[in-house]
Amino acid sequence: MSWLELSLTIPATRQASVEAALEDLGALSITLADADADTPDERAIFEPGIGETPLWHDIVLQALFESDTDRTGLAQALTELTPGIDPAQIAFREVADQDWTRAWLDTFKPMRFGRRLWIYPWNTDAPDDADAVIVRLDPGLAFGSGTHPTTALCLEWLDGADLAGKALIDYGCGSGILAIAALKLGAARATGVDNDAQAIVASRDNAQRNGVAEKLDLYLPQQFPQMQSDVLVANILAGPLAELAPIFAQNLNPGGALALSGILDGQHDELLARYAPWFDDLRATVRDGWVRIDGTRRH
Repeated sequence: MSWLELSLTIPATRQASVEAALEDLGALSITLADADADTPDERAIFEPGIGETPLWHDIVLQALFESDTDRTGLAQALTELTPGIDPAQIAFREVADQDWTRAWLDTFKPMRFGRRLWIYPWNTDAPDDADAVIVRLDPGLAFGSGTHPTTALCLEWLDGADLAGKALIDYGCGSGILAIAALKLGAARATGVDNDAQAIVASRDNAQRNGVAEKLDLYLPQQFPQMQSDVLVANILAGPLAELAPIFAQNLNPGGALALSGILDGQHDELLARYAPWFDDLRATVRDGWVRIDGTRRH
């Protein structure tokens, strides 16, 4: 199966209007990348939360459509919905599922996080190690393979957390890597939330691959029910994390553990102050310019 990818470079200030137009035109997923990176391979890729401003001055916006979508009609409709977009800015290419999978498998190697947690490509044999906790992963079209510092910081935190028999919320679940790792590490139940329907598909597929699908519930934000949990992880961006602070506080039982990431170094002081009314023992861990904040829900 293949997809049609539309890409164009725009000022970050136009991101919201162009993204809304693409969604109206039937985009299956939308990702953003830094247009100022030296090479495409060096571009950091994120999917900001709803209403969140990207981190960059100019962005490369990529949207996936069904493979049989009419390119000429799509380009014309986009320029009509977003005045100022020149059709010459719009590029198309076909993307095969195996292209993404192959590229990822060719570069991804098994990685350990903490003492016992390992992330393996889904088709790679793991060693016979009774102490190892193995998560087999195919991120598909969703963010989260463990290679980015934000994900790595959360995985290491999970490896050191007391998860036995506990309920966990993974807000911004992406590929499902954090929720699945928590279940493999002993959590009784996990709930994943993401604003990208493709992430829900990827999370469900990876949960089935790891034999934990019956323990994982998945929701889009508008479907997410109010619930209590013992642990909450959120690897998104600083803006949404600030907005969601009171909701996360409601979602956590007294004494519950919290871990937040997707935070640039320098953004954490504001977030520490934002979460202080509800959480104790807040601390920031910095790696490669990215930050994880963790703490405990106040009794």
